[in-house]
Amino acid sequence: MSDNDRSRRSGVVLEKSYQFLLWLVPLLDNFPNSQKFLLGDRIQGLCTDILEGLVEATYSKNALPHLAATNIRLEKLRFLFRLTHELKLLDARRYEFAARAIDEIGRLVGGWIKASRAVPA
Repeated sequence: MSDNDRSRRSGVVLEKSYQFLLWLVPLLDNFPNSQKFLLGDRIQGLCTDILEGLVEATYSKNALPHLAATNIRLEKLRFLFRLTHELKLLDARRYEFAARAIDEIGRLVGGWIKASRAVPA
C-alpha cells in the first residue's frame, strides 16, 4: 500500500472515529449516575482507544497489530452499545445511529486490514 493510499484510508476512518466520539461524549453525560461511571466510562474509553489505535496504525510501519486490536475493540463496543440499548439507557434512534457508525468504522478498518495484508513484506 502506498503512503498516499494509507493516508487517504486512515484519514477517512480517523475522521469517522473522531466524529463518533464527538457525538458520544455529550450523550454519555446523560446516562444515570449508576451507569455513567460504569458503562459510560467503558464505552468512552473504548472509543478513545479505537481512535488512538487508528492514529498509531497511521504512523506505524506495520499497521496490522494496531488494526487487529482496534477491530477487537470495535466488537466489544458493539456489545456494550447493545447492552445500553437493552437496559433502556439508549433509545432506538440513538442505538441505530451508533450501530451504523460502528459498522461503518469496522468496514473501513476491515478494508484497511485486507489492503495491508495484500502488501508484500
